[in-house]
Amino acid sequence: MSLWSAIVLIVLIVSVTQFMRSRHNASVGFATDDEGRPVARRDTAEEERLRAEVAELKDRVKVLERIAYDERQKLGLADEIELLRDK
Repeated sequence: MSLWSAIVLIVLIVSVTQFMRSRHNASVGFATDDEGRPVARRDTAEEERLRAEVAELKDRVKVLERIAYDERQKLGLADEIELLRDK
């Protein structure tokens, strides 16, 4: 192997490694700063909207669970459900 072949091979290996690292960082949510260090990506407006929607849906589920449980308690079904859970 000549000197120039070795240099080309080293440059190729470094380039492929940088490319693979860059793709991996992008897939897990990291970007790079001006010096090439990985930094956490900022949330976009779409992600923020989706987080707010999930929080709202969780609140709705809590309310529905409370309504369903209160109705069952009034009808005496809460005790029956607890008995079924114990089995």
